[in-house]
Amino acid sequence: MVELDSLTATREAYDAAAATYAQLFRDSLRDSPLDRGILGAFAELVRASGDGRVADLGCGPGHITAYLDELGLAAFGVDASPAMIELARQDHPGLRFDVGSMATLDIADGVLDGVLSRWSIIHTPPPELPVVLAEFHRVLAPGGHLLVGFSASDDPSHPTQVFDHAVVPAHRWWPDHLAAMLRESGLAEVARMVREPQPTDRRQFQEIHLLARKG
Repeated sequence: MVELDSLTATREAYDAAAATYAQLFRDSLRDSPLDRGILGAFAELVRASGDGRVADLGCGPGHITAYLDELGLAAFGVDASPAMIELARQDHPGLRFDVGSMATLDIADGVLDGVLSRWSIIHTPPPELPVVLAEFHRVLAPGGHLLVGFSASDDPSHPTQVFDHAVVPAHRWWPDHLAAMLRESGLAEVARMVREPQPTDRRQFQEIHLLARKG
């Protein structure tokens, strides 16, 4: 398998941080009604468009995959970090989790009703992102939906900005710029949710969820 240049460093960093990361985020949805709301809307749209088969790409320790399963979706997780996948399998033994790369998914063409990518594209350098978006489009069935979450850039004249992520350096995106990249990949924006930073947030960035549909 040919890997993107950034993948090895990201995998190694998340392998090292897997146990801590899982502990920090295991219950993250409990206090995030907006996140639960956008995930619920995504699940409803996915169920309406097919059999509800969804890939959670960059699934980490699997807590979001498990939530999608609770919402009635046939969800499975993929992550580049073997340590994350091991934790996901331990915590959610009834669900499927695979080690893999978003740039070269071991998934057939057009078989998914949904793709979820929550804060997983942030570790993909901008020149490499079109490859990942093309994979999202490839594995989605016509009418399937993508929900992508990321941190927003605060300057439209600089549509991508590097920030000091706790695990490995990451990228913020100007939302309109990323929406345009989705369109170029054949994924039309349906809706977006913008969460303003709260005083208690470690980073004062907007959090964005873009919902897109494959035509």
